Amino acid sequence: MSKHTSTPKDAPLSGFQYARSFFEELVDAALQHAKKIGATDAGAEASEGCGLSVSVRKGELETVERNRDKSLGVTVYKGNRRGNASTSDFSKKAIQDTVKAAYDIARFTAEDPVAGLPDLADIAHEHRDLDLFHPWSINSEQAAVLALECEAAAFATSKKITNSEGAGVSAQQSHFFSAHTHGFRGGYASSRHSMSVAPIAGKGREMQRDAWYTSMRNAQEMASPAAVGRYAAERALSRLKSRKIATTQCPVLFESSLAAGLLGSYVQATSGGALYRKTSFLNESLGKRVLPKHIDILEDPFVLRGKGSSPFDDEGVQCHARTVVKAGVVQGYFLSTYSARKLGMKTTGNAGGSHNLTMTSRLTRPGDNLDAMLKKLGTGLFVVELMGQGVNYVTGDYSRGASGFWVENGEIAFPVQEITIAGNLKTMLQGIEAVGADTYNYGAKTVGSILVNRMKLAGS
Repeated sequence: MSKHTSTPKDAPLSGFQYARSFFEELVDAALQHAKKIGATDAGAEASEGCGLSVSVRKGELETVERNRDKSLGVTVYKGNRRGNASTSDFSKKAIQDTVKAAYDIARFTAEDPVAGLPDLADIAHEHRDLDLFHPWSINSEQAAVLALECEAAAFATSKKITNSEGAGVSAQQSHFFSAHTHGFRGGYASSRHSMSVAPIAGKGREMQRDAWYTSMRNAQEMASPAAVGRYAAERALSRLKSRKIATTQCPVLFESSLAAGLLGSYVQATSGGALYRKTSFLNESLGKRVLPKHIDILEDPFVLRGKGSSPFDDEGVQCHARTVVKAGVVQGYFLSTYSARKLGMKTTGNAGGSHNLTMTSRLTRPGDNLDAMLKKLGTGLFVVELMGQGVNYVTGDYSRGASGFWVENGEIAFPVQEITIAGNLKTMLQGIEAVGADTYNYGAKTVGSILVNRMKLAGS
């Protein structure tokens, strides 16, 4: 059972100032006032977040930050006209003023025939407890000790670790309650905690940096400070004596932490906003093969403690576990109510984004760790860092700065830097030859390292 369910409904949860019951009253007052002044429909959400962030550098405390914020957001519909307004003032007058502001915006906004709340049939009424709230009762002194321990572990790995960009510990939590006039009522508390470090190896022009982190909803499930520090240091050390390579074409293996970015590119290209505006390189791809036959992509909103878990989306629409891509063929897009209506389709419960996506290959075997993936790469580039934002989602053109390792006959030969990798996302996705069993979770996406059959490398 989730920890937050053991707290009485009318009492604030651990670390919060406001109880859920107060947020329910706040939201109900906003909806009632919206109806009173003439709104056709309305929705409101009250939320609160708080947390602690501590950073250290070279054994010294650098910053201690505490954050606390609250908000009431209101959406008002006047027919097919929509207006939004928000406030951080929870007084009765501020609520009424905010509702009036949203109503006035709606009155003077152009009509949009597809604007409106979700259909009644799509509303979530049963809300699973997904165990998302695990408050971390850590103070600034304790957080600083963990951050210092993490950085010290990096320095202790080798005398070649000469400097540090610092280490940090963060503990964050929030909760909300949302409702609208089509019958949705729901909300929950969630937490996200993290620890990170960025050591620097070498001296002078030979310096190399890298970083690593751990992040979980439950702090007890995070990696130890020593493990994070040591691994970050090993990554930085492995990049010493990097060199440039000649311009060429070759297969490219994306480290699992970067492979999540390729999955993210697919999500962006098949999301409603890009599709109805026709600004995606995967326009009208439903039912078509855009990935190899061995690739599947699954979405599961109901993973316990998952970073992309939720019983409903940002509009109160029921979420569903589903197959997004089957044998390389697109089975469904990522749609909100609005984008679905623009496309003449039905919402997929993705207002606010995707939920716990996993990309898998039917060719992957349990032993396909990084060493096995390097052997599959054979001779080519193993990328561990990407720089810049050179991705054009309209055309699919892809060009980014990169660092990593040159691999020969399945073995790492030497580290490389100051290169650019280029291709087109459409052909890159179709050219995925293998997905590793070395899975990595990045937010709402989980995937192993990805081997792309051919890309251009611009070097010296």
